[in-house]
Amino acid sequence: MCGRYNLYSSIEILLERFELTNIDWIELSPRYNLAPSQAVLAVVQGEHGNKGGFLKWGLVPSWANDPKMGYKMINARAETLAEKPSFKKLLSRRRCIIPADGFYEWKKDGNTKQPYHIRLKSGEPFAFAGLWDRWERNGEKLQTCTIITTEANPLMEKIHDRMPVILTKETEKMWLDRNVGEEAKKVLIPYDHHEMEAYPISSLVNSPKNDGKELINSL
Repeated sequence: MCGRYNLYSSIEILLERFELTNIDWIELSPRYNLAPSQAVLAVVQGEHGNKGGFLKWGLVPSWANDPKMGYKMINARAETLAEKPSFKKLLSRRRCIIPADGFYEWKKDGNTKQPYHIRLKSGEPFAFAGLWDRWERNGEKLQTCTIITTEANPLMEKIHDRMPVILTKETEKMWLDRNVGEEAKKVLIPYDHHEMEAYPISSLVNSPKNDGKELINSL
């Protein structure tokens, strides 16, 4: 699964990396411990290029009766997207990418869990594959998202049996392309482990209240 991540690259780097066209109004501060229910930066394909904006992390389907449903839908399994009513329609028409610099996962060791920070060896920001939806009831409006997960690659399987889908620069374009339908799911595969690294970090990351740069320091 993916339940915590970070995004601390400057807005200028993100502008170039994700080819954003509406950067003028986006205000972004470095975040080292993004957690479910928080507003996160997401990118969709607009009429004139990629658009960045903020979505609440935890998908609330448009048909949901209770927005609290989002707390249970921070992730979506790539293998069953086309089967689940919450995701099937979104797979064809409401795909997004979620920029990140790294993410966290916890490795079970007996009765304890050791947190790890995982990132690209290059240090570049990357994109998770995501889905988004719009919900409205009685004047209340929400725009929310979920991060798609897949089976672990050889690096991640030493820590956890699942990992977020990380897209390459090429597969990002296909995932965002609104002219591509359900077949876009073919890009939802484990990322090349040779391009990733993981290292143990402090348990400070366990609390979302902690959100400083020290969280990504290696033990």
